[in-house]
Amino acid sequence: MDRLAISTERLTRSFGKLTAVEDVYLHVLAGQFFGFLGPNGAGKSTTIRMLTGLLAPTSGRIEILGLDLITNPVEVKRQIGVVPEGMALFGRLTGAEYLNFAGRMYGLDRDTAAKRTAELLDFMDLAGQPKKLVADYSHGMQKKLALAAAVIHGPKILFLDEPFEGVDAVASGTLKAMLQRMISRGATIFLTSHVLEIVERLCSHIGIIHQGRLVAQGSIEELRAGVQATNTEGSHGEKLTLEEIFLSIVGGERPDVEELSWLG
Repeated sequence: MDRLAISTERLTRSFGKLTAVEDVYLHVLAGQFFGFLGPNGAGKSTTIRMLTGLLAPTSGRIEILGLDLITNPVEVKRQIGVVPEGMALFGRLTGAEYLNFAGRMYGLDRDTAAKRTAELLDFMDLAGQPKKLVADYSHGMQKKLALAAAVIHGPKILFLDEPFEGVDAVASGTLKAMLQRMISRGATIFLTSHVLEIVERLCSHIGIIHQGRLVAQGSIEELRAGVQATNTEGSHGEKLTLEEIFLSIVGGERPDVEELSWLG
């Protein structure tokens, strides 16, 4: 039987009278590259913050690698890596100092932390300016450093919130190569991104959240078949893109630019 890496039951988070996430049952198998999609304000970041122990749920249950997150927070956090949307790096350290710090915080011994730091800086093409402070890194360099810090301890699950936002093609290629390498070695990746072409290229399974509720979950092929089965005005055998699947499920429509008089 396939092992669940991430499992939630009736996961709910409210902020006063606003319910940001409601009754979410999420199931991600170990080894999956899972894309978590939704419109702005749908509850994606709130869900990730709960799954990573950064935000307590109002109600519901979360299991990570078979462990209850509420009762085993430290053990869970030892086995996961997180790249949040706001990276929150320590700007007055060099890249090497920051990675060594991250490795030591995850419990690596000094020699192992130093060895992995050197390997990661080289892999991410960040080793060329060893005295440069993180505050002086470009946005793309900071994204690569944040990912390096999240994987230095060899996590079994990696959570990524908009990892490709503001990243150029070269840096993006480096990040994708690392993620594919992790998947090939059995890790699980949980990714949110508004760039659906990237999600379609990388992910095997998708969850879609809309207005705080999980409205679809499954492989891309399963979601594609479900949309085609309910769309009687289908694409006449053409393969639906992930964007078309997403818009069909959440009910979105592209704006009609002809209605903007100043663009006519």
